Amino acid sequence: MTTTTRSYDSIPPLKLAFLGLGVMGYPMAGHLARAGHAVTVYNRTQAKADAWVSEFGGSSARTPAAAAAGADIVFACVGNDSDLRSVVLGEEGAFAGMAAGAVFVDHTTASAEIARELHAAAQALGLHFVDAPVSGGQAGAVNGALTVMCGGDTEPFAQIQAVSCAFAKAVTRVGDSGAGQLAKMVNQICIAGLVQGLAEAIAFGQKAGLDMKLVLDVIGKGAAQSWQLDNRGKTMVDGQFNFGFAVDWMRKDLGLVLDEGRRNGARLPVTALVDQFYADVQALSGGRWDTSSLIKRLG
Repeated sequence: MTTTTRSYDSIPPLKLAFLGLGVMGYPMAGHLARAGHAVTVYNRTQAKADAWVSEFGGSSARTPAAAAAGADIVFACVGNDSDLRSVVLGEEGAFAGMAAGAVFVDHTTASAEIARELHAAAQALGLHFVDAPVSGGQAGAVNGALTVMCGGDTEPFAQIQAVSCAFAKAVTRVGDSGAGQLAKMVNQICIAGLVQGLAEAIAFGQKAGLDMKLVLDVIGKGAAQSWQLDNRGKTMVDGQFNFGFAVDWMRKDLGLVLDEGRRNGARLPVTALVDQFYADVQALSGGRWDTSSLIKRLG
């Protein structure tokens, strides 16, 4: 395992590309530009790319291949496996524009299967592919404090690790191709159970007539402390669910987890149950609410 924390100040400027300027990719690409790199961006909606260039400088391209042309490293953060294939493969995909030896870094939360597929496709073209999903949500992307879990070969990982610290507090190689995506699945399993437990605890305390903000302050100093309790507990009490990571995205991620569990034989009863609880939230028109909105179905 290799972990790198912030050391990008000494990195010479590189030519980079960033594909996908959503709530995560837009600030991530911005941090790379602010670190002094020459960044070319691509986004399906050109207006978003134009806005990014206006804010951060750099340039935009009309296709992934054009954005990737001449880049030392190509970063991507898109929606799902299908979106990833669309920006990587084909005549206008990034691989078509990349020079031999360049590295493609995928920050999409996707399947381990597509990570291995694209790793093999990259090798056949003399390119490198690192799967590198992130944790930390929109706030982590904006603040440059993401955690990045990487799968892939050691040499390309060494090329991208310090560069990635422009938007991350830690970048770690956890194994071979696909291991980054599998580690992200572990992360989402943990979060699903934690949020459901926190939702039940708050709902229970409210039914019992407790001052739940005070109770959260108290138990947050003991064994019940967690990131979810610290950052989402009091907003759950207030019924605020307008934060970065939406229920729709969590269901996509948990679908990947459950598919992988069926493949590898892992038993995931709590995860499967919480996935259905999130379906209940979607039925309440809460697909764009933050994942802490699980408490809404307990009201």
